[in-house]
Amino acid sequence: MRLFNTLTRTVEPLVPLDPAGKRLSLYVCGPTIYNYGHIGNFRTYVAVDLLRRALKHFGYEVEHVMQFTDVDDKTIRGSREKNLPLGEFTAIYRQAFLEDARTLNIDLPKPENLPNATDHIPAMIALIGKLIDKKSAYVSDDGSVYFRIASFPKYGCLCHLDLGNLISGARVNQDEYEKEGIGDFVLWKKWAAADGGVGWDSPWGRGRPGWHIECSALSMEHLGPQIDLHAGGADLRFPHHENEIAQSEAATGLPFVRHWFHVEHLLVDGQKMSKSLGNMHTVRDVLDRGYTGRELRYALLSGANYAKNLNFTWQGMDDAKTALARIDEWKKRLSVWLATIPPDPSYIVPPNLEKELSEAINESLAHDLNVNAVLGHLFTWIRTCHREIDENPSRFGYGKAKAYLSAWEKLDSILGLGDAVVAIPAEIQVLLDQRTEARKTKNFSLSDELRKKIEALGWKVKDTAKGQELLPG
Repeated sequence: MRLFNTLTRTVEPLVPLDPAGKRLSLYVCGPTIYNYGHIGNFRTYVAVDLLRRALKHFGYEVEHVMQFTDVDDKTIRGSREKNLPLGEFTAIYRQAFLEDARTLNIDLPKPENLPNATDHIPAMIALIGKLIDKKSAYVSDDGSVYFRIASFPKYGCLCHLDLGNLISGARVNQDEYEKEGIGDFVLWKKWAAADGGVGWDSPWGRGRPGWHIECSALSMEHLGPQIDLHAGGADLRFPHHENEIAQSEAATGLPFVRHWFHVEHLLVDGQKMSKSLGNMHTVRDVLDRGYTGRELRYALLSGANYAKNLNFTWQGMDDAKTALARIDEWKKRLSVWLATIPPDPSYIVPPNLEKELSEAINESLAHDLNVNAVLGHLFTWIRTCHREIDENPSRFGYGKAKAYLSAWEKLDSILGLGDAVVAIPAEIQVLLDQRTEARKTKNFSLSDELRKKIEALGWKVKDTAKGQELLPG
């Protein structure tokens, strides 16, 4: 598998630290939980989900960790504005993020690998202490602790910065800043009145961690001193990820990350998202306009490789709806087609068909997650199947239909598009429940009568090994 590595700026093989080449550690910078996530944030998490699913498809065991930033300038400011304790305030947006992720069918890490930053304050204090001992950090005259950039000659390696702009002795106390602000960055911020009740005791006095130290401490505690893959949005390259490298490698003396996976920006109608332009949409905003999470996931996956900017438009959402309808119609036609052919447990798949379908997908995925090529293969399958069934149905047998459906199932385990969710009218649900009871009691005449009533209302019911399957019209 080959991925673009931000550190080297090349597409290169993914080589795990694991000597057996099977286990991969993946650390993802999670959201700062001070507001609802916008669709630009979720472009990153959908792309990371695609990556994790692809790694699993190729046989890797992925140890996946993602943190929630629940203490920083933004969360403290937001909690004070809402007059809520920090933990109560951030819990609202943590839950909202988890709900939005489910809407987009994003597989998140196991619960113990989804920590809040504030769960690991002792680990951050210990890491800062280690940096002070190594002379890579110092306590300033204002009582805060700063990382000494001059102690780390590699600083700027990720973003290829010109350190000619570095002002000796300059300090940056805020969590986020521009490149022009290059200077010693804060690791521990001395308590200030603006922090209110937020603060922890440390050897340097009461205060709170800076944003950057959080991810280094959390990733080391969960995954060890070195990581195979570190993922996040392109906006995190500087200063956040640059600072992570500096503080982590200064503390351990080891290369921090082998492969940096950055997802580029989501534009809206060709413009950068901003509140002033009124184009900063949340997942909930998209749903309110009548679209589904499945359609939004498709739109965020397609259109551009993760390492390039993606332009979001409402026409693009309509195109996603149309594309998914084509896929659903094709799957339905193959399922119906299979139902008309007597099942044959000994069917022979046409020579090499399964292999051809799998190889086409694998080659595209393995080369930097080329989703557009994958979707191109998928829609070629769809056109081929429709044409063959229309022109020469006798040649489109049980084995071929099964091969295509099997290939789709493997592909969708990676794409995560799932099936269309059909809203079942209450009247139909009542008839289905009655029919379930009739079949349990072997009252097949009543079961047939209920089937006819369901069909008269424009629905079809199919009996399968898993129970009744309801299909529109």
